[in-house]
Amino acid sequence: MRFVFFIVLLFLTACQSNAAEKMKTVDMYNVSGDMIGTVALSEQADGIQVKVKLEGLEPGFHGFHVHEYPICEAPDFTTAGNHYNPEGKEHGLMHPEGPHLGDLPNLEADAGGLVDAELMLAGATLMEGKNSLLKEDGTSFIIQEGPDDGLTQPGGGGGPRIVCGELKTNPEEGKNEESPTDPTEFNEDQEE
Repeated sequence: MRFVFFIVLLFLTACQSNAAEKMKTVDMYNVSGDMIGTVALSEQADGIQVKVKLEGLEPGFHGFHVHEYPICEAPDFTTAGNHYNPEGKEHGLMHPEGPHLGDLPNLEADAGGLVDAELMLAGATLMEGKNSLLKEDGTSFIIQEGPDDGLTQPGGGGGPRIVCGELKTNPEEGKNEESPTDPTEFNEDQEE
């Protein structure tokens, strides 16, 4: 009886670990260090579902990519490296020899600067493997000032990197005790 109990307990623990790996949330920060939203990731059979909720962007289209390092140092976020490209392809969703695994469709911010989008990152995974976004130390998500044209090498011509979020394999590592400020934190006080 104890053996059966042990097996059931082991199975439940394994299921909880897999569930945790199948969903992740990335906090997204602008160059001023303000959190402006999140990217929620969930493992699917054909890739990773990406749900984006942001505020404070300029209205219009913005390039959106996964980058190779989980390091977002302002003001230019170049510490995130290049687009995540474990298969050695060319850049662009419209390129005949592409895309990079980290190439995503442009995000569109509405007239109020809000983004509420749901995308699919085909072929990627949060689990172990060649196309894992959690390989080595992890990866990052970058938003550019302008749209990605889907073809230009090496990065789509979207201009400066304006938003970044780190997807770390070990999120507690290197965590700063002081959190960036939330620009909406004092809204109630200002209204009084």
